[in-house]
Amino acid sequence: MTRLLLIAFVVAAFCMHNCFAQQGSRQIQNFNKTWQFYYADTVDKNDQYKDAGFNSGAWRTLNLPHDWSIEGAFDRRNPATPEGGALPGGIGWYRKRFNLPATSKGKLVSIEFDGVYQRSEVWINDHYLGLRPNGYISFSYDLTPYLKFGEPNVIAVKVDNSKQPNSRWYSGSGIYRNVRLITTSPVAVQQWGTFVSTPVVNKGLATVVVQTSLKSAGAGSVGFIVETIIRNATGKEVTRKTEQGRMSAKGAVSFPETFSIKSPELWSVERPYNYTVLTRVLVNGKLVDDYVTPFGIRYFDFNVDKGFSLNGKPMKLLGVCNHHDLGALGAAVNTRALERQLEILKTMGVNAIRTSHNPPAPELLDLCDRMGFVVMDEAFDVWRRRKMRYDYHLYFDEWHERDLADQVKRDRNHPSVMMWSIGNEIPEQADSSAGVLAQKLAGIIRALDTTRPITAANNNPDVRNKIIQSGAIDLTGYNYHHNEYAKFHERYPGRIFIGTETTSALQIRGFYQMPSDSIMRWPENRPASGPRTPAAMNPDYMVSAYDNVSAPWGSTHEETWKVIKQHDFLSGLFIWTGFDYLGEPTPYSWPARSSYFGIIDLAGFPKDVYYMYQGEWTNKNVLHIFPHWNWKEGELVDVWAYYNNADEVELFLNGKSLGVKQKQGNDLHIMWRVPFTPGTLKAVSRKGGAVVLSREISTAGAPAKIELTADRKSIKADGTDLSFVKVRILDASGNLVPHADNLVQFELKGEATIAGVDNGNPVSHESFKANSRKAFHGLALLIIQAKETRGSVTVRASSAGLSDAALQIQLK
Repeated sequence: MTRLLLIAFVVAAFCMHNCFAQQGSRQIQNFNKTWQFYYADTVDKNDQYKDAGFNSGAWRTLNLPHDWSIEGAFDRRNPATPEGGALPGGIGWYRKRFNLPATSKGKLVSIEFDGVYQRSEVWINDHYLGLRPNGYISFSYDLTPYLKFGEPNVIAVKVDNSKQPNSRWYSGSGIYRNVRLITTSPVAVQQWGTFVSTPVVNKGLATVVVQTSLKSAGAGSVGFIVETIIRNATGKEVTRKTEQGRMSAKGAVSFPETFSIKSPELWSVERPYNYTVLTRVLVNGKLVDDYVTPFGIRYFDFNVDKGFSLNGKPMKLLGVCNHHDLGALGAAVNTRALERQLEILKTMGVNAIRTSHNPPAPELLDLCDRMGFVVMDEAFDVWRRRKMRYDYHLYFDEWHERDLADQVKRDRNHPSVMMWSIGNEIPEQADSSAGVLAQKLAGIIRALDTTRPITAANNNPDVRNKIIQSGAIDLTGYNYHHNEYAKFHERYPGRIFIGTETTSALQIRGFYQMPSDSIMRWPENRPASGPRTPAAMNPDYMVSAYDNVSAPWGSTHEETWKVIKQHDFLSGLFIWTGFDYLGEPTPYSWPARSSYFGIIDLAGFPKDVYYMYQGEWTNKNVLHIFPHWNWKEGELVDVWAYYNNADEVELFLNGKSLGVKQKQGNDLHIMWRVPFTPGTLKAVSRKGGAVVLSREISTAGAPAKIELTADRKSIKADGTDLSFVKVRILDASGNLVPHADNLVQFELKGEATIAGVDNGNPVSHESFKANSRKAFHGLALLIIQAKETRGSVTVRASSAGLSDAALQIQLK
């Protein structure tokens, strides 16, 4: 019984977003299955698609979440432009027929959408429910007055992403996040109707305040009892209180309750401990609603001189910015895909995430709560002034209050969320209107949550910045300008610094260009250091994986981190970006269609600089040498090594020492310039004369075979779980072939499908929805999605002239 209770609470806390219960009084139905879909391109010729009687039997049947753009073809003529991913937008229609049981009669039924991109309109049984322009916000509609019992109901959703360009990055199109049908009694907790705060926290005692908001749809006044129960991570009750009251007809009520928890377990990035609040509502002694709110107990501080601390422990925020797409999966949210990204980042040493530049999927925040990441929860990329012709500036005046309030109410119970951001690189920064708007937006947040600081990401953070001058923000956010960090307090005495967006370094995994010791700013084509000679960008749209190229507004990884690590008052940084993303292919444009900024490529394969951060941000022993060892005889090759926890590294070529090197001063890597000859490079790190680690790279021969490695060989047969299969092209001796671009065919046998394929190449125009993929610098990725039947699936990979490979994945 104890184990069953634990499973129930884990599911309640983490399988769906924010607050919910799955007991009989409140019913939450996954509403993702068996929708019918029609792609209308850019012209909506039929206004009957919304009609309940319309016959959509010929439409495609699919399950949500769904992104139709990722299924399309790359084309520079697509109005999204390469900056938006060069994939199609248009108009899509979704319809679903469903029946309700007689037991739902007399209850409240609503539908919740976690996000629809964009300009969604919804109808139920020919009744218009409303419009929501913002493609990233969660919203709901009350269906109760229009529902039928004993016959089918029809819901229709129009999604209009035809007005392009409307985004500076890939947005995706469609109902790309999860949908639920919620059934409650007429007396129930409101949507996002609890707010848990912890105004006093120390090791001995925590004060927990639970604000509960109820609603009544009844015709008369009603008395109620609310039982509020706090339970720990194992489901054991810690404390409880009972409140009584009355609500008027069709009324609402809100009330606080204060609890004391002795010796609380504190939430931290190392040990993210989560409690739950169970809210039970009773009317006439009968349970009519139960509502679960996960929360964490922690305290944190941003200090002018000492930076950030969590639970009294100084801690620099080691963060990354990420856009919302999931590579080959597009914008369609998938919990396992998000979890994989966070696992890769956690292994690198990342402890913070910025949700650039919009409200995130609820699942991302659930995972950050569970895995231990601090979150900067960002609201807007624009206010009234546009960046793109059809972006959110068209809707800001009418919708910003509702959108921002909904975001805060949805996300404020997450212990991982420790900062709100009201905007990114807002065009009004130097205009007097910016101060007024910043005060208004900050006021909306503070009316709902005073427990977290507010910031804005400013790319013009000098003293003319009206957002900073307004006093609306608690943390002064800097985008870039790394050379000004050290003198921050000369410009802004008494203020707190946060690097809201930094770096913008450019790299492609597996591509190397010598010499590596001149820093370039592309696309300006001029070196920032080293020989002052022109340097044209590459005609093949490649960028070297040495950390020596950045966008002109940015800096390399090493340039930025050297400054941030040196000063305690620099609270932390959010690097642009953790993962490559679709769209914004700086420093190029078409035929490039995805970014070069990531520390990790679009397929989830780390670039070399990943290991610099791992060596700096974790306690793991690290020794990483690069590049590959396949070059022309006699060619001078720059061999870099990232290492930590050692005094020195010695490099050998075919057994002969090429010398011992040590990092000097604030160096973050060491380098040898070596004439190429085939064989084996070996690096050995030592501390006090003892070997810490050794690494080898050998010259590869011709491609001979395929290797498949699954990140998980056992996945859930739930229709959504994924296994990410890494594909490596090897020579006969098992060495990765660094220039291999073999076309690999995939075949599945069993209860699974191919969800996507990728290789991390930002210039590839191959479809992500295919059963084949070329390798890129020796690697490719296959994403397998389980169906709903237990068993196993056999994966086979083949390529002309290579030995096949196979593996088996269990579906449980």
